[in-house]
Amino acid sequence: MKKAQLVFIPAPGVGHLISTVEIAKLLISRDERLSVTVLIMKLPFDTAVLDAYTESLHATHRIRFIDLPQKVHVSFHNSSKSPMTFLSAFVDGHKTNVRDTVAGMVARSESGQLAGFVVDMFCASMIDVANEFGLPTYAFFTSNAAFLGLKLYLVSLSDNHNKDITEFKDSNTELSVPSFANPVPSSVLPSVAMDKEGGGSAMVTSLSRRLLETKGIMVNTFSELEPHAIKSLNDGRTPPLYPVGPIINLDHKPDDTIMSWLDDQPASSVVFLCFGSMGSFDEDQGRIQGVERLAGRDGGGDRGRDKAADGGWERGEEEGERDEGEGEGGGDGGWVVLRSAGAFY
Repeated sequence: MKKAQLVFIPAPGVGHLISTVEIAKLLISRDERLSVTVLIMKLPFDTAVLDAYTESLHATHRIRFIDLPQKVHVSFHNSSKSPMTFLSAFVDGHKTNVRDTVAGMVARSESGQLAGFVVDMFCASMIDVANEFGLPTYAFFTSNAAFLGLKLYLVSLSDNHNKDITEFKDSNTELSVPSFANPVPSSVLPSVAMDKEGGGSAMVTSLSRRLLETKGIMVNTFSELEPHAIKSLNDGRTPPLYPVGPIINLDHKPDDTIMSWLDDQPASSVVFLCFGSMGSFDEDQGRIQGVERLAGRDGGGDRGRDKAADGGWERGEEEGERDEGEGEGGGDGGWVVLRSAGAFY
């Protein structure tokens, strides 16, 4: 029986790694001839979390992990104010590491013939490495189909209509995005896509443009959830779309501490704020979205203050600052599975 191996390249960050592992599990469960090698890029502040996660996984001979050398030095503070442009530079800096690792795999003919790359939505530049080996590339889009359509729409405006998408910043224009059933106000476009000076806009369009070079795009959605968006992307111009969601880590055990805290709160008194592993809310945003919103309902107080995913408003705060307001809010750095909680606003 002929075996085949896929190389998966997730974006840095534990959230994207978890999603990648779950889709890899799904694929190998469908065909016993398949095996997967996951190449891991580690951000300096995520190393311990990533190590803990990979060590917690049940051993399988058909999914293995290779930590890429940590020789890529990209200064966040010197790159720009945008975390996403830092991420793009960080991923690009790993091309040599990926090339060398894959070359070694080919030389050793491990776990069957190398059949292709599956790259994260933020790792589209790795298509260049796959091309060097004459291998096809598929993309794994961890968000939904409507958002994929939005990104490709912005590329179309730039490439086909010579439109500077940053002109929509602070605009009231409504956009007819094919993947959305209703017009999209330009005011809700991702801020990074409006970042001309910091390079965010160029990064967004470049990554989105490269998705069109893939042989297919796996999307974390399902047909019944987004029939309109999925139909709009079957346009003959977009690579074949494969709805593979919802990608859920069913082995995750909810944090009983968080659930107990929620159960102790008054009904509709908690605001849930959520972001990725490189995201944060500054204090003003948190207060506007949480405390001030709740103040109109219960006369004030700090009960609704979410202290961000790791216990602080922003990642990187001093440890001593994270205990301020203890009991007023909480967070979980992993995937959160919450039953219906009456405390949520």
